[in-house]
Amino acid sequence: MYHPESDTVKVTDFGIARLTDSSKTKTGMVLGTPSYMSPEQLAGKKIDGRSDLFSLAVSLYQMLCGKLPFEGESMGRLMFRISSEPPTDILTVNPKVPAGIVAFLDRAMDKDPDQRFQTGEEFAAAVRQAAAAGVATRPTLETAASAVDIQL
Repeated sequence: MYHPESDTVKVTDFGIARLTDSSKTKTGMVLGTPSYMSPEQLAGKKIDGRSDLFSLAVSLYQMLCGKLPFEGESMGRLMFRISSEPPTDILTVNPKVPAGIVAFLDRAMDKDPDQRFQTGEEFAAAVRQAAAAGVATRPTLETAASAVDIQL
């Protein structure tokens, strides 16, 4: 969540906020906020920090254009799009997003975790590099880069 008046970012996930007892989960149950889930998480595969970085990239995409990269009229369609289709081209929603940020998001939301940023440090460095190169001067991107430093 971005608060423009204070120029602060808060990372939240209300999708599982009410879960208090892990014994309430069932094998194969989808747990979390599906719009932000990685393809491997939706497939029930073993996940690691790269899955979280995928979710963070989805949030950054949403901050830059006001829409989610994957949308579907049903849960099944949404999950299929995340697992099998590329994200909506951000330039069709916000043509002002710099090419370097588009490339960053493409890598960060790659379907194959081995092709994504492998660590939070690598992810944060790539955001900083894009901002430092003058690729993006939007305060929301700079704030997001600071949030990465805090969260990862």
